[in-house]
Amino acid sequence: MTVTRRQLAAARRVVVKVGSSSLTSLSGGIDPLRLDALVDALAARRAAGSQVVLVSSGAIAAGLAPLGLTRRPRDLATQQAAAAVGQLLLAQAYGVSFARHRQAIGQVLLTADDMIRRAHYRNAQRTLERLLGLDVLPVVNENDTVATDEIRVGDNDRLAALVAHLIGADALVLLSDIDGLYDGDPRSPGSRLLADVDAPTDLAAVQVARPGAGSLGTGGMATKITAAAMAAAAGIPVLLAAADDVAAGLDVTVEGPKVGTAFRPSGRRMSARRFWLRHAADVRGSLLLDAGAVTAVIDRRRSLLAAGIHGITGEFVAGDVVDLLGPDGMVVARGVVGFDAAELPELIGHRSRELPPEQRREVVHADDLVGMGG
Repeated sequence: MTVTRRQLAAARRVVVKVGSSSLTSLSGGIDPLRLDALVDALAARRAAGSQVVLVSSGAIAAGLAPLGLTRRPRDLATQQAAAAVGQLLLAQAYGVSFARHRQAIGQVLLTADDMIRRAHYRNAQRTLERLLGLDVLPVVNENDTVATDEIRVGDNDRLAALVAHLIGADALVLLSDIDGLYDGDPRSPGSRLLADVDAPTDLAAVQVARPGAGSLGTGGMATKITAAAMAAAAGIPVLLAAADDVAAGLDVTVEGPKVGTAFRPSGRRMSARRFWLRHAADVRGSLLLDAGAVTAVIDRRRSLLAAGIHGITGEFVAGDVVDLLGPDGMVVARGVVGFDAAELPELIGHRSRELPPEQRREVVHADDLVGMGG
């Protein structure tokens, strides 16, 4: 077996994400047999010595049947109402099922704001760490009852990747109703399962579709690939497997799991702050850099000075996150800006010695920068 699969087997801290379609049905709400099978596999991994965090979709889907709805609603208010009903049912079902293994669980509801705002991000990190320290298995979900953007745009696959980095996980397991990543439509005879993804270039020929209108979830294979790439780029091995194969996917034998698609870590572990900047921060504007500034920021890891900037967009204040664009308009880096947008027009293009003493500071400090390349 590959090194990646052995890393997945040996991981001491694992984040597992399960989607709505793997836990619920339109006609019957939560499927107790499938939920119990998931819980049994997670409890077995816990018994083998791993800490486990579960990122679970399903709140909105679980609320459909009790409300007499036959499909996932499109309007936000009804989605939130379904989530309000379904979240209680889902938490209760997990509590009863994990109780069979004498495993305490704790519900952690997050919104996009908890990942976008730095202070909230750190608070979520502390909460999850404390739960794990108390031998509690956290069950994480988006707070769909009050959320807005993440119901329409966000997905729990990306949330799982963020949580995996947030807690310093050794592995991320994304469970789906498909048994892995195919290079085409899994229903087509010519499509081939990719057992291993060793580099981002392996995904070049992969063609995926988003879920149809009747789908219970908001994601699809595209969001799983994005999440897997995020985690792998931050040094975390990823397994994409079928929820029906969850026990095999969490295999702790020396060889590792023999199912699904394993994504090899393609980057180094980065600090929580740099990961937050790259993947979770809310970008408020952009700065257009000349070629020399791009070289200084990316290749020489220097701070960005006003002299290297010749354009700004957006309304931001000091402390906000902005994109740094190269001369071609492509994003090359992201960072925390040290000036308000209103202050910068008079400064950009000027060398530090040409500026008043109180303005002779970095526009974006090197410690607050992260490159956006591969």
